[in-house]
Amino acid sequence: MNEIIARRLRVHGRVQGVGFRFYTVREALARNLTGWVRNRTDGTVEIQAQGRPGEVDDFQRWVSRGPESARVDRVEANDASPEALTGFCELDTL
Repeated sequence: MNEIIARRLRVHGRVQGVGFRFYTVREALARNLTGWVRNRTDGTVEIQAQGRPGEVDDFQRWVSRGPESARVDRVEANDASPEALTGFCELDTL
């Protein structure tokens, strides 16, 4: 089964200035996900993650903890439409 799903995550807490985006890219690529991550001007981090359901679920569990340098207070998760993406990258702040 090669079903691809997409999920949009909004991460709240101490998630900017602590390497969160760097580690997010690393963790996503380790799970063969495509997508992007970016800081938002309100202090949150936004992520679009796409891949097989199990890998996306596993990635979301990692996001809910984040790297040791971060403090994740909560994660908002919504299903999204898959985009035509290759790789996983950091985008400019929105």
